[in-house]
Amino acid sequence: MRKLLIFVGVLLAVHIALLLVHPSGAAEPPTGDAVDVGIVFDMGGRGDKSFNDGAYLGAERAEKELGARVRFIEPGEGSDREAGLRLLAAEGMDIVLGVGFIFTDDLTQLAKEYPNTDFAGVDFSVGQDKNGRIIQPPANLAALKFREEQGSFLVGALAALVGNSKKVGFVGGMNFPLIHKFEVGYIAGVKAVCPDCEVLSQYAGVTPEAFRNPGKGKELALSQYQQGVNVIFHASGSTGLGVFEAARQTGKLAIGVDADQFNEAPGYVLTSMVKGVDNAVYDAIKRVKEKRFKGGIYQYGLAEDGVGYVYDRNNEKLIPPAVRARLEALKREIIAGRIVVPSTK
Repeated sequence: MRKLLIFVGVLLAVHIALLLVHPSGAAEPPTGDAVDVGIVFDMGGRGDKSFNDGAYLGAERAEKELGARVRFIEPGEGSDREAGLRLLAAEGMDIVLGVGFIFTDDLTQLAKEYPNTDFAGVDFSVGQDKNGRIIQPPANLAALKFREEQGSFLVGALAALVGNSKKVGFVGGMNFPLIHKFEVGYIAGVKAVCPDCEVLSQYAGVTPEAFRNPGKGKELALSQYQQGVNVIFHASGSTGLGVFEAARQTGKLAIGVDADQFNEAPGYVLTSMVKGVDNAVYDAIKRVKEKRFKGGIYQYGLAEDGVGYVYDRNNEKLIPPAVRARLEALKREIIAGRIVVPSTK
């Protein structure tokens, strides 16, 4: 009887795990020379118009250009994320990617358990030892990190230059170091072009749920707009949808994050601070394909086109030529190292 219960339990666990899988092609075991890729999305999954969608685009490009076979998992709660990573690793994927900082501990553990599998983490959180030295990830784990502070610096300068107010706003999702990089860079950009400007900064919460609370985002944004802010930069996931709604309601401007978010509120999105998650994911898969994958910390900043801001036909009327020229000059200064953008409070 005990053996029967164990057998049924195993079958149930496998069934539940497989329900999480959303394959981009036939769900067949890894074979041949093609690169087999497994990706586990963060909260929000596909359609977040942010870094999950960016990861999907990078994988889709790898399918087309590299012949990669990609399987996706959209987890529910926290325990599903670790189960999803473990399932893909056990299936023998060539590379397993976790999208979001929250995968850091699970990826680190699994990289040790599966030394012959390559792993990568988007927004991987690199730690420090008691002496302040960076703790390197395992040799088969790539930490894909972005210099969000550099892109945020440019949109901060833009907000100050076109805001027609001595006050600009920032709405963050979860109050923790990764989002602090956005805030600190943004403030530095504001101060670079308007030393006497004030930045109103607020966060939606202290847990991952703060990234999916549009109601709170709207509440914070309306408060800032009512205090004289004309432009708000959000780094808050789907909470930012509330910021866009507040911009529409008040007739003011917002700045998107991670991907071009113009379509979320056409006419009210000044620009978006974009991250090249698609390029980072594609590059990791390509390194596996070409058998030159190495673990370590990979930084994507302005110099690597890893971050930037949107300037196209949708928002060019909102950004005067002189302002655009000023931003590009600041960008060159950052790339040359003549402006060092802070990343911590």
